Amino acid sequence: MSKVFYYLIIKPLSHVPLPILYLLSDVVFLLLYRLVGYRTKVVRTNMRNSFPDKSEAEITVLMVAFYKHFCDLIVEGIRVFSMPKDEIIRRFKILNPELIDQFYEQGKGVAMIAGHYNNWEMAVVAFDLQVKHKTLGIYAPLKDTFMDEQVRKSRGKYGVELLSRKKVRSFFEKENLSDKAIIFANDQAPSNPKKSYWMDFLNQDTPVFFGPEKYTKEKDLIPVFAWIKKVKRGHYETTLEVISNDPKHTEHGFITESHTRMLEEEIRSAPEFWLWTHRRWKRKREEGREVQKTEQGIQ
Repeated sequence: MSKVFYYLIIKPLSHVPLPILYLLSDVVFLLLYRLVGYRTKVVRTNMRNSFPDKSEAEITVLMVAFYKHFCDLIVEGIRVFSMPKDEIIRRFKILNPELIDQFYEQGKGVAMIAGHYNNWEMAVVAFDLQVKHKTLGIYAPLKDTFMDEQVRKSRGKYGVELLSRKKVRSFFEKENLSDKAIIFANDQAPSNPKKSYWMDFLNQDTPVFFGPEKYTKEKDLIPVFAWIKKVKRGHYETTLEVISNDPKHTEHGFITESHTRMLEEEIRSAPEFWLWTHRRWKRKREEGREVQKTEQGIQ
């Protein structure tokens, strides 16, 4: 069934120019938000808890803006399957690639950390086209093996390599990362709250993946946060910011706290561009468990 859906719908649509696909996005918005109400309870709850100072009317306005952007992401994701290289570069620009290119010249790998903010799918493809490092994106494989393969081919057609998060540990142990730029998404809900770094995020007690900090220190990668701005419909810009030039000697939790605070600032500046349908706070901290300040229990 997925093959039929891909070859009859996704692939043909991927050749349609984005200005036309945005007409489809407008229709999908009406269906997804107005008619079906896709995850509207989750989105409203997430927004209420994150912005307790906003009224219900303000939350509703924010939800409408989010769902319009979310539907744009759907059609943009389809277009990426067949988007030419020059269009990707034109639509997703890295404003200061020289910031990390200098580390490539020094033989140092980079950990590029970002959230599911604006068009992260296009970002994964665009990074390898605009930086000197070989880009490696860590992702969660789809259950549908056919669609997973198509996504890997699409996202990797211009150089980026996708690595299953299940294979990260073994890959990092055997590979030389000095010429790699590893892309970490820092805003998913960790599967094991006991091995998470707990902190306040968007007004809520939140478990944060410790992996980016762990591997940054172990492999001596330069941690870099990617700020992603939506310039206009279908056009994005990224500004890179170094979190630390000496990650091995940073205090425990500094890198995790830093990139999480940066993401929070980004979200607060334009909340509609974050992935609010994600059940970010589905896990709770064990009663009496404190925010971890030592290496104990972190893997």
